[in-house]
Order: sequence, then C-alpha cells, then structure tokens
Amino acid sequence: MASEVNDIISSGDLGGGLIPTEYATQIIQDAPKSSVLLTRARQIPMSTRTRTQPVLDSKPMAYWVGGDTGLKQTTKQAWSGLTITAEELAAIVPIPEAVIDDSAIPLWPEVMPRLAAAIGYKVDQAGLFGVDKPASFPTAIIPGAIAAGNVVTESTAKDLAKNVAEMGQQLAEEGYAANGFASSPGFNWRLVGLRNANGSPIYAPSLAEGNPATLYGYGLNEVTNGAWDSSVASLLAADWTNFVVGIRQDITYKLLDQAVITDDDGKVILNLAQQDSVAMRVTFRVGFQIANPINDVQPDKTKRYPASVLAPATQG
Repeated sequence: MASEVNDIISSGDLGGGLIPTEYATQIIQDAPKSSVLLTRARQIPMSTRTRTQPVLDSKPMAYWVGGDTGLKQTTKQAWSGLTITAEELAAIVPIPEAVIDDSAIPLWPEVMPRLAAAIGYKVDQAGLFGVDKPASFPTAIIPGAIAAGNVVTESTAKDLAKNVAEMGQQLAEEGYAANGFASSPGFNWRLVGLRNANGSPIYAPSLAEGNPATLYGYGLNEVTNGAWDSSVASLLAADWTNFVVGIRQDITYKLLDQAVITDDDGKVILNLAQQDSVAMRVTFRVGFQIANPINDVQPDKTKRYPASVLAPATQG
C-alpha cells in the first residue's frame, strides 16, 4: 500500500465553488479626453435655439479735405449677422437593474465621464474636420483653411520650426494673429529640441497638470480624443476668438426607468419598466460658427481666413 503521508489538499480537491474568484473593483481605462474646440473657441450663451452674432463687415474711411473750404466726405460702418443654430447631441445607455445590483462597482460614475467624452469627440470631429457635422454648421475649420489657401506642407524635420513660423506669417498677412495651436497626437515629441534662429526652444512642455504646452509662447493642445485626422493635418494655428461656440444647454444627465426605447421604424428595442432596466440619457445642445470680420490688413473677405494648417508631407 502506497504511503499518503505527503499528500496535501490542493485547489483541485476543493471543486469549483469553494474558492471564490476575485474581481477587481476598478476598471482599467484611459482618462476621458476633453474637446479642443470647447476649450479653445470663444463660448457664448444662447437663450434660444438660434442667435445672430453681429460681425463687422465694413469700416469707416477718412478723407483728405482739399483746401480751406473743401467738402468733407461721408463714410459709414456696417455689420453682417452671423447665425448660430443650436444642434442637439444625445445618447442613451440602458442597463438591467439586476446588472447594477450585482456589479462590484458603481456603474453610473463610470459611464458619465465617457458620455461627456463622446460628446467632445463629436464636437471636435464636426468643427475641426466636418465629419458628420449638422447642416447649420459652417465648413469645418481645417477644410476651410485649406480651401482658403492657408496651408503649409511639411518639409524636412529640421525645417519644422520654420513651417510653424510660416503658418503664423500667413495669418499675420491676412490681419489675424495666431493665439493658439491644436495638433495631432504625439506632435509635441516632434517639437522637442527644435530651436528658433536665436537658438531658443520654440516649444515648452507643460510642467503642471491642466496647463497646456506652449509653441512660440502660445498654447498647444494635442487632440487626443480620437477626433484628429493625421492624414489631413499635423497642426492647426488659429485666431481662436473668431471661432464661436454657442451653448444652448450644457451637458445634462437624466435617469429613466419608465421609458420605451424604439428604433427609427418604431420597433421597441427595450421597455424599461417591463424589462426591469434603467437608462441614463445625456443631452447637449451646441451651435458653431466662424467669424471672418473685416480688418485693416486684408479688407477682401475672400483672401483671409482665421486659421492655417500644417499638412503632412505625404499630401504633396
């Protein structure tokens, strides 16, 4: 008979239910990214669905008076109306009540930041690149700048600092002043080590959380929420005061437990009350417009635009 003095109880002897499986009570995920358009553009409140924003369209002129009794000429100043229409972004997240009760973590605090990030993503897609934009939104910033001829194609890496300076020069020659940048993810690493003609760094990384890095002394926001299309642009320089975001209704959340969720054809997808579920609804109403006011440098509206784009070298 074989000796069993060295036998021990192993986990296999306990069956499937005696050792509980431990699950983490935290979800591994990246932090939701904010919207560069909602961060950089000028925000205005909207008390109704549409708002007309006056924009300077023509400016008064002065004239020399000939002689002691010469006639003084008349002049005028005029404004045009820029219409901003609030459009709605929304989403519904349904969860069965049993899932909420059995979850080891509170689910709604995990969902809410993701919904806010999803809204920022759609706003940046629509405003920067024109992806899925509402009809009331203007031509998006980057396609608009390219159409206006405000585009610099990347040269070699050693000339990247010059390329950025050329973008600023483009804006200055059209009467605008670059006061901030937005870029593709990882673009900051291409800027590290670049110097201007005096040997000074043109890029200063952010040393404090929440503060943007700076490029030529102006804020640089990397668009890391997934909305940036690196095949179209590497960097955007802009006079952000001319991009107007109208907030009709800030991001709001509402928990539903009696609603019926249907598709476009009226087919019931989920009956919350009958199927013991709850749903969180998020809504955000926002409008967007681009102002192109007359200025002293370039009076011709067709020859000015308040943004310049650095296109990747593969563009040509």
